[in-house]
Amino acid sequence: MTETHIELERVSMAYGEKRIFSGLSLSFSGPGKYALLGPSGRGKTTLLRLIAGLETPQSGAVRISSDARIVLCFQEDRLLPWKTVRENVALVCGSAQTAQTWLERVGLGQEGDAYPASLSGGMKRRAALARALAFDADILLMDEPFRALDDGTHAAMLTLLHEAAKDKLLILVTHDEQDARGMNIIRL
Repeated sequence: MTETHIELERVSMAYGEKRIFSGLSLSFSGPGKYALLGPSGRGKTTLLRLIAGLETPQSGAVRISSDARIVLCFQEDRLLPWKTVRENVALVCGSAQTAQTWLERVGLGQEGDAYPASLSGGMKRRAALARALAFDADILLMDEPFRALDDGTHAAMLTLLHEAAKDKLLILVTHDEQDARGMNIIRL
């Protein structure tokens, strides 16, 4: 993979009267792993949304390598309820076989034909993570991807994420200091 760059230059962002950033400048280079840490309401999710192009800053600029493919794993699972778990994952990769492989990697190999409503909260999280990783993006934006996971599953999914991101640019939003070990830490 070629090197990937994200540059935020003097970015300001507010929701109504609530100022989120004022003149924020950051840069990310990949392959590389970054963890965004900080209390709720500090703008970690907003930062990911700006990078993904889902939000536009009031001022400043967000620049990303022109050919970089980006995936965002939201805090919410956002699975389509009328599609099976395998179909949800296949939406991003176009292949039921690749979708099944990712479901197996997250421990949901037997759940491919199930619908999201029949899954537990932790299973839905893992399905959402499988969908994000199946996209094979250059930039992985992960917004608290381990919510609702028990400790053992959390650790296994963190290991899987690190393996999947080894040649990519990973930006992980987390409240867990342990998740950030070995990563470049940015505190907001």
